[in-house]
Amino acid sequence: QVQLVESGGGLVQPGGSLRLSCAASGSIFSFDVMAWYRQAPGKQRELVASITSGGSTNYADSVKGRATISRDNAKNTMYLQMNSLKPEDTAVYYCNADDPIARSQYWGKGTLVTVSS
Repeated sequence: QVQLVESGGGLVQPGGSLRLSCAASGSIFSFDVMAWYRQAPGKQRELVASITSGGSTNYADSVKGRATISRDNAKNTMYLQMNSLKPEDTAVYYCNADDPIARSQYWGKGTLVTVSS
Protein backbone atom coordinates (compact mmCIF):
# COMPACT_ATOMS: atom_id res chain seq x y z
CA GLN A 1 0.00 0.00 0.00
CA VAL A 2 1.56 3.25 -1.15
CA GLN A 3 1.09 6.30 1.02
CA LEU A 4 0.97 9.84 -0.33
CA VAL A 5 2.01 12.77 1.83
CA GLU A 6 1.39 16.35 0.80
CA SER A 7 3.45 19.31 2.00
CA GLY A 8 4.05 22.93 1.17
CA GLY A 9 0.74 24.43 2.21
CA GLY A 10 0.41 27.46 4.40
CA LEU A 11 -0.69 31.05 4.58
CA VAL A 12 0.17 33.23 1.60
CA GLN A 13 -0.87 36.71 0.57
CA PRO A 14 -2.91 37.31 -2.57
CA GLY A 15 -0.60 37.40 -5.56
CA GLY A 16 1.90 35.14 -3.88
CA SER A 17 3.18 31.71 -4.84
CA LEU A 18 3.43 28.24 -3.33
CA ARG A 19 4.86 24.92 -4.40
CA LEU A 20 3.03 21.89 -3.14
CA SER A 21 4.73 18.51 -3.02
CA CYS A 22 3.27 15.02 -2.92
CA ALA A 23 5.74 12.41 -1.79
CA ALA A 24 4.98 8.73 -2.28
CA SER A 25 6.23 6.02 0.06
CA GLY A 26 7.04 3.83 -2.92
CA SER A 27 7.76 4.05 -6.60
CA ILE A 28 5.41 6.12 -8.72
CA PHE A 29 6.83 4.74 -11.94
CA SER A 30 3.79 2.54 -12.52
CA PHE A 31 1.30 5.28 -11.70
CA ASP A 32 -0.73 6.34 -14.70
CA VAL A 33 -2.50 9.57 -13.87
CA MET A 34 -1.50 11.63 -10.86
CA ALA A 35 -3.53 14.63 -9.87
CA TRP A 36 -4.13 17.45 -7.45
CA TYR A 37 -7.61 18.06 -6.11
CA ARG A 38 -8.83 20.71 -3.72
CA GLN A 39 -11.79 21.18 -1.45
CA ALA A 40 -12.83 24.56 -0.14
CA PRO A 41 -15.04 24.91 2.93
CA GLY A 42 -18.62 24.04 2.07
CA LYS A 43 -17.75 22.99 -1.47
CA GLN A 44 -17.20 19.73 -3.28
CA ARG A 45 -13.75 18.41 -4.03
CA GLU A 46 -12.63 19.51 -7.48
CA LEU A 47 -9.84 18.59 -9.84
CA VAL A 48 -7.09 21.21 -10.03
CA ALA A 49 -4.60 19.56 -12.36
CA SER A 50 -3.50 16.16 -13.58
CA ILE A 51 -0.46 14.65 -15.23
CA THR A 52 -0.05 11.32 -17.01
CA SER A 53 2.94 9.00 -16.94
CA GLY A 54 3.82 10.40 -20.35
CA GLY A 55 3.81 13.95 -19.07
CA SER A 56 0.54 15.16 -20.56
CA THR A 57 -1.11 17.73 -18.33
CA ASN A 58 -4.60 19.04 -17.78
CA TYR A 59 -5.74 22.04 -15.74
CA ALA A 60 -8.98 23.35 -14.38
CA ASP A 61 -10.00 26.59 -16.04
CA SER A 62 -9.78 28.35 -12.70
CA VAL A 63 -6.02 27.76 -12.42
CA LYS A 64 -5.00 27.63 -16.08
CA GLY A 65 -2.02 29.92 -16.65
CA ARG A 66 -1.30 30.13 -12.92
CA ALA A 67 -0.49 26.51 -12.07
CA THR A 68 2.10 24.02 -13.23
CA ILE A 69 1.94 20.34 -12.36
CA SER A 70 4.98 18.11 -12.65
CA ARG A 71 6.25 14.76 -11.47
CA ASP A 72 9.71 13.40 -10.75
CA ASN A 73 9.63 9.62 -10.94
CA ALA A 74 13.19 9.38 -9.63
CA LYS A 75 12.15 11.19 -6.45
CA ASN A 76 8.71 9.58 -6.28
CA THR A 77 7.24 13.05 -5.98
CA MET A 78 4.64 15.16 -7.72
CA TYR A 79 4.52 18.94 -7.52
CA LEU A 80 2.07 21.77 -8.02
CA GLN A 81 3.47 25.25 -8.52
CA MET A 82 0.80 27.87 -7.95
CA ASN A 83 1.38 31.53 -8.81
CA SER A 84 -0.75 34.68 -8.59
CA LEU A 85 -2.74 33.09 -5.81
CA LYS A 86 -6.23 34.38 -5.11
CA PRO A 87 -8.40 34.13 -2.00
CA GLU A 88 -10.62 31.70 -3.89
CA ASP A 89 -7.67 29.30 -4.10
CA THR A 90 -8.04 28.74 -0.36
CA ALA A 91 -8.70 25.04 0.16
CA VAL A 92 -7.28 21.77 1.34
CA TYR A 93 -5.22 20.36 -1.51
CA TYR A 94 -5.13 16.61 -1.98
CA CYS A 95 -2.80 14.40 -3.95
CA ASN A 96 -4.25 11.51 -5.93
CA ALA A 97 -2.66 8.69 -7.88
CA ASP A 98 -3.99 5.90 -10.06
CA ASP A 99 -2.00 2.67 -10.15
CA PRO A 100 -3.43 0.42 -12.87
CA ILE A 101 -1.01 -2.42 -12.07
CA ALA A 102 -2.12 -2.61 -8.44
CA ARG A 103 -5.66 -1.66 -9.49
CA SER A 104 -5.62 0.91 -6.74
CA GLN A 105 -6.21 4.59 -6.29
CA TYR A 106 -4.41 6.46 -3.56
CA TRP A 107 -5.18 9.70 -1.73
CA GLY A 108 -3.10 11.83 0.58
CA LYS A 109 -4.52 13.45 3.71
CA GLY A 110 -4.24 16.95 2.31
CA THR A 111 -2.40 20.19 2.95
CA LEU A 112 -4.16 23.46 3.72
CA VAL A 113 -3.55 26.50 1.55
CA THR A 114 -4.91 29.79 2.83
CA VAL A 115 -4.71 32.88 0.66
CA SER A 116 -5.38 35.96 2.71
CA SER A 117 -3.97 39.36 3.51
